[in-house]
Amino acid sequence: MLSERIDFESGVWTNVPVRAVRVESGYLVEAQAYSDAWRYTSYGFLHDTEHGLLRPLSRDSSVEVTFRCELTEQFDQAGILIRHDGSHWIKAGVEFVDGYAQVGAVVTHEFSDWSVAPVDDWLGKEVTIRASWSGDAVTIRAKAEGEDFRLVRVAHWSQDFHTQAGPMLCSPTRGGFSTHFTTWISGPSDGSLHA
Repeated sequence: MLSERIDFESGVWTNVPVRAVRVESGYLVEAQAYSDAWRYTSYGFLHDTEHGLLRPLSRDSSVEVTFRCELTEQFDQAGILIRHDGSHWIKAGVEFVDGYAQVGAVVTHEFSDWSVAPVDDWLGKEVTIRASWSGDAVTIRAKAEGEDFRLVRVAHWSQDFHTQAGPMLCSPTRGGFSTHFTTWISGPSDGSLHA
């Protein structure tokens, strides 16, 4: 299976953003104010208002999303969403948390968990998030332009899930946050977990 560039307008939104406009170098999307995805853990709330632009993802395949990492306010975030239903999903990308850009993932199987690592040097660069589904796992990798992919997360994912995936953004604390997505690519799954 060869890698294939995906037309942004072929996806379907989980929640429609304020605007989504095709531009010469990709797709510019503005999030609704207070949009987010989270299920209960620690905070106690349920949010299912993220903007995920999705299309089917089959087992033994991958999806990559590249965007300009321009985050400035608490919890601004962009990346990728992998979704079976409202109780089973993964979002992975870069999020602005407590004054720093952080690469991370939220894995949700009824309840959400969250992991992050600082990547302040990624601000202002193009960042690529890759999700590879093989067997019973989704492997998340990420990189900034000019770098190699680094492992972010390995998460259980049922082989029986009817899965969709694609670009994602949220703006949990404000209005006016936009993300410039530059590419969306599908392809084969990774050959192995480790190089």
